Amino acid sequence: MTTTIACIGSGNMGSALMKGAAGIVGGAHIGFSDSDKSRAKLAAKDLEAGVFHSNIEAVEKADYVFLAVKPQVLPGVLAEIAPSLRERLASGKPAILVSMAAGWSIGKIQAIIGGSGTDVPASHAPVASVPVVRIMPNTPALISMGMIALAASPEVPADKIIELEKILRSAGMVDRIEEKYMDAVTGLSGSGPAFVYLFIEALADGGVLAGLPRDKALRYAAQTVLGSAAMVGATGKHPGELKDMVTSPAGTTIAGVAALETKSFRGTVISAVEAAYKRSIELG
Repeated sequence: MTTTIACIGSGNMGSALMKGAAGIVGGAHIGFSDSDKSRAKLAAKDLEAGVFHSNIEAVEKADYVFLAVKPQVLPGVLAEIAPSLRERLASGKPAILVSMAAGWSIGKIQAIIGGSGTDVPASHAPVASVPVVRIMPNTPALISMGMIALAASPEVPADKIIELEKILRSAGMVDRIEEKYMDAVTGLSGSGPAFVYLFIEALADGGVLAGLPRDKALRYAAQTVLGSAAMVGATGKHPGELKDMVTSPAGTTIAGVAALETKSFRGTVISAVEAAYKRSIELG
């Protein structure tokens, strides 16, 4: 029996994950649902996938239901699909929800599905035992180089988690974690690409300031970051050790490092991750 997947929301991240999933289950077994029907049709066309008439139909027909909507939109979507989810649970064939909404805990999602509402603390709310998986992907999933953290509720069967991991690995690296770390992951790898893009842009600007043509500066900056990241992963060495391999006494690199530290480079980056982490908590 072929696995079927529904994606509620057809933005960049949902489309990126479905692109990878299509290589595993086939586009014909994937369907999109979106309030913007034209957007859903466009996302489906690229993958030769289907379009559901409604979110409720998506829940009724899919094994996995990806919630690829913004955190602010999620309450309305959950309220809409909750009755269908409860019906499937009662029938013994529950759909597995896969949420990527920042800040939204598994307990809170289950509480809303169970009719407890958003004003009841998840730790005290009676929850429906609808299986829920919480993930936090990032935008490099668009080119199958994403970082995807995954945490599952106890109701998700072990074989379903393994199957889901296989599907998600088509979009990048998958790491199973305890849910309590998910907001930190959101601040680091979820928001991190934007910080890296800023650094690449600034690095290229520095090259232009030093006289390089813009196209070459950007190419050198991007490849430098790509290669440096690969070095960390391939060697297993601490970034500080790799940094020391480049910084010769009284050389050019240590002069640049000193300039970065004068402007509190590391402290600023740490603060950026912390700010994103705190915002993730607020969204929940």
